[in-house]
Amino acid sequence: MNLHVDIPTRPQVDRLLDHREPASVSIYVPTDPVSNGEVERIELGNLDAEAERQLVDAGVAKADVAEIREELDDLVDDDQFWRFQGRSLAVFVTSEALTTFRLPNRLVAMVEVSDRFHVKPLLRAVTFPEVALLLALAQGSVRLIEVAPDVEPGPVDVQNMPKDVASAVGKSSIRDRAPSGRLQGSEGQKVRMRQYARRIDEALRPLLGGLRVPLILAATEPLDAIFRSVCTYPHLAAPGIAGNPEASSDAELVDEARAVLDELNAAALRDVQELYRRRESESRASADLAVVARAATMGAVGTVFVDIDESVPGSIDEAGAVTLDKTDDAVNYGVVDEIARRVWHTGGTVLAVRSEDVPGNGPVAAILRYPLAPA
Repeated sequence: MNLHVDIPTRPQVDRLLDHREPASVSIYVPTDPVSNGEVERIELGNLDAEAERQLVDAGVAKADVAEIREELDDLVDDDQFWRFQGRSLAVFVTSEALTTFRLPNRLVAMVEVSDRFHVKPLLRAVTFPEVALLLALAQGSVRLIEVAPDVEPGPVDVQNMPKDVASAVGKSSIRDRAPSGRLQGSEGQKVRMRQYARRIDEALRPLLGGLRVPLILAATEPLDAIFRSVCTYPHLAAPGIAGNPEASSDAELVDEARAVLDELNAAALRDVQELYRRRESESRASADLAVVARAATMGAVGTVFVDIDESVPGSIDEAGAVTLDKTDDAVNYGVVDEIARRVWHTGGTVLAVRSEDVPGNGPVAAILRYPLAPA
């Protein structure tokens, strides 16, 4: 695939959220999938220098500062790493380890030094998918195509993928009679197509097993319905692309798939916003920072919206009480980040969204699992 995207898994996010170490550096760099990486390397180098300044100002030991600088310099110099990028790069580094994620969404450049990682921007990548896979399926051909923002369509090589219906079932023609002698005509062809669909599903499993991105299907009937009936991948998108995919180029199909993906994400956001409005009338939703913080601490938040760009400096104690810090505006990690962490660890859903998508026009809003008693 042309675009390398590393969507963090839940255990990976868990480790980042739980991490505590005095010299922890979080860096986000906007990247361009079609760039040669030079501009991005320069930007990372500049942020590297800023991280070093913050580490020194924080009184971090010189040896730890040197280790962190060396790890970041090694990343800048890694030619192979920069060959393929997404739309943003997240880097989390300490004196002992460096972790990166290449993300499909556009994030602003930033660097933060703290006793924990600044994970909230990363959560945007797991809120709504911005990449997908497109399965162009016809009786005479099948191809899997990567769908990602701002990049040319990329074919995906799938081992053991059948070429067409006939080869998938070991026949010269799908009109051949089955060993049982019962299959002929259009009904027999459907059975052959179902066998073809199963072989495709089996070939896709090793590739899709660790993914959570939508699979968008481009096919005509009856092959569309047949594949859906045997597909084991749980993220097969309900809307598909109608028409014979053999009559369209990869670029044309990807344009249609992007529209499907955009509508999937928009519909999902509308649904949860509508649920928020319904729960408000039941005293099970709030955009009050103090209420949401207390609910998150109690494990009472089912879904929380957090503004990806907003920072509210301060802290939350073990009882859920908020203390704001008006003098520490430079620190990105704060109350909203801690709310997100507590909701995540109590099994809630964290939606990292733009400010206009947060109900109530504040930095945070939550749908509660049950009404809270007055504090």
